[in-house]
Amino acid sequence: MEHLDYPTFEQWNKRRDWFEAFIFSYEEAGSYLVGEQACAIISDVQSCFCSGAWAATIVLTFSVIEANLQETNETGKKQRAVDLLSSFSTDTRFDLLRKRRNALIHATPNNPAITTDQQWEDRDSLESEAKEAIKLMFIAFYSQIGT
Repeated sequence: MEHLDYPTFEQWNKRRDWFEAFIFSYEEAGSYLVGEQACAIISDVQSCFCSGAWAATIVLTFSVIEANLQETNETGKKQRAVDLLSSFSTDTRFDLLRKRRNALIHATPNNPAITTDQQWEDRDSLESEAKEAIKLMFIAFYSQIGT
């Protein structure tokens, strides 16, 4: 029942340190154009990650990517996530994350994107998936050098 219990102080701090290492490494490198809404959502991503809410972490990381690309979009027009991604990067991992997020929030009858059994028995795999999503989130969030 680990995912329903409070993480230990050590688990929380280990996860927080892992997460914040990305922030510190990018902030030391310079100034970036970042969106206000995307920046605000990152706090929730960190809270979900530190608590072990892996599916929520995955969903929210893509929300940050989409919000940041929308907010820093030079055209100023609202665009679909798939279009934002295609103009941002050819790295297919971003589109795979978009599809995973969509699968998690738009249920398909008889084909769940995540199951209760996975939540109980596949915690390590879900954590790895959440970590990969966070890495992509920071790549996208800190993609545009500012002044």
